[in-house]
Amino acid sequence: MNNRPVFNIEEVNKIIRNRRSQFVAQFKENDPVDEHIVLEMLENANWAPTHKLTEPWRFVVFAGEGLQKLADFQSNLYRERSEKTGNFIEATYNKLKENPLKASHVIAIGMKKDLRANLPEMEEVAAVAMAVQNMYLTASAHGLAAYWGTGGPTFWPEAKPFFGLDEEDKLMGFFYVAKPASDRWPEGRRKPISDKVTWVKD
Repeated sequence: MNNRPVFNIEEVNKIIRNRRSQFVAQFKENDPVDEHIVLEMLENANWAPTHKLTEPWRFVVFAGEGLQKLADFQSNLYRERSEKTGNFIEATYNKLKENPLKASHVIAIGMKKDLRANLPEMEEVAAVAMAVQNMYLTASAHGLAAYWGTGGPTFWPEAKPFFGLDEEDKLMGFFYVAKPASDRWPEGRRKPISDKVTWVKD
């Protein structure tokens, strides 16, 4: 029995080539994305390639009042860290305090290390990145504004427990999702693929 799926290659090409990042300034505030769309994004993330089926991606979804919890956590942790070094910047603090509240959902992206699998970390990081790409494509297909950022507590080791991660795991940033404030879709910019490929045929 042939159960191979049939794909519409034109639509596949269209969604891949028209995926775009849209940032907080382009978000429509106070108009949440339907949760079933976010669930669809997460389900598609779960089908990313994964060596030895380790499925290392972990997501914490902040929505509703949860956005305030994220905003408070990262801004307060920033204040604590920066006051120790004397490098506190009010604008950075305000950004960490305010930006999550401008999104519909913020998804913390984690890589859970499988110590038994003994895989190169690069493979696990790549698997999580592909999972995020699946979310990106799904968000774009629904006409949403979204971006993956690695600011805030991404590289602060003491932030990991808040996101359910252990010391050996990685926090890989945050995926912001919202409805766009404008119907204008961003233009794409890429240099030709021929500039980046070497063919070896003989």
